[in-house]
Amino acid sequence: MVIVGPIGLIYRPVFSPKHQKFQGRKSKAILQRSADLEMSSIGFHWMNRMVSESYYLLHCLAFFSYIPVRCAAAQVLSSRSSAHLLHREIQAFLSFCVLAAIKVVRTESWEAFISDTLFYAKIFLAAIALVLDYHLALWYAIAFLVIYIIAQQPAYEGFGASSPLTPLQLETVLTEVNTSKFWMVEFRSLSTSSCIRASSFIPELSVTFSNKNLSFVTVDLGLFPNAAEKFGISLGSLHQLPAYVLFRDGTGIIRLPETDYEAKFFEAPVSKKLLCRHFELDKMLLDYINGK
Repeated sequence: MVIVGPIGLIYRPVFSPKHQKFQGRKSKAILQRSADLEMSSIGFHWMNRMVSESYYLLHCLAFFSYIPVRCAAAQVLSSRSSAHLLHREIQAFLSFCVLAAIKVVRTESWEAFISDTLFYAKIFLAAIALVLDYHLALWYAIAFLVIYIIAQQPAYEGFGASSPLTPLQLETVLTEVNTSKFWMVEFRSLSTSSCIRASSFIPELSVTFSNKNLSFVTVDLGLFPNAAEKFGISLGSLHQLPAYVLFRDGTGIIRLPETDYEAKFFEAPVSKKLLCRHFELDKMLLDYINGK
C-alpha cells in the first residue's frame, strides 16, 4: 500500500491474514527451537558433570550396580520371594518420588536438592538390598562411606555478578575502593556441605541486586581460616559457615548470623528469601532506582 506522508510517498506493505498466520507459526517455531536448544544444553551440561565429577560418577556407578545384582537375583529367587522383592521395590520407588517432589518445591538450590535426593536414594537402596541379603546391604553401606570420604559434591558453577576474593583483596576493597559503597560478603568454606548447598545464593542474588552502590563478593575461609577474626567472625568450626556480612565504610553494619548467635539443632537453613529480608536487598535496590 502506498500512502502520502509529510515527506512524500511512503510504501507500507500490507500482509494478508494467511501470511500473518504463517509468520506467527514461524515465530513460535523459532521460540520452541530456542527452548529445546536451551534444555538440551542444560542436559548436556549435567551429563558432562556426571562423567567429569567423581562425586556424581561414583554415585551413578553405585546405583546402577543394582541392575546386574537384581537380574542375577531373579534367577535364583523363588516366585514368592521375587513378588515380595518387587512389592518392596515399588514401595521404595514411590516413596522416593514423593520425597523428591517435596524437595524440588521446598529447596532453593539444585545443590541442596541433589544432596537430599541422593541421601534418600542411598537409604532406599540399602533397605532394598537388605531385603535381598544383609551382606549386599553392608556392601552398599561401605561403598557409600568410601564415596563420602574420597569425593565431595561440587559447588555452584553457574553465572553471577559476584567475585571471589582473598581476605587481603577484600580488606583493600573495603578500605580503598569507594568506601561509601555497600559490599555484601559471603564467608564460606567449600569443604563443608552447608556452604556447598548455599553456594548458588550469592551469585544468583548478585544478578538481580548488584548495582553501582552494591557489590557481591565471596571469601573462602577454608583456605584462610586465620583471617576470620579480622572481619569480626568467630570461627570455632568451619561448620558454622556460611556467614554473611554487609560492609560500608569498611565496617560490618549487618550480619547473618548475628555476633551473639548461638547455634540450635533444629533451625531453618539459610535461603535467598532470608538473605533478602535480613539485609533489605529489595529496599536497597529501590533506593538505587529512585536515586537515593
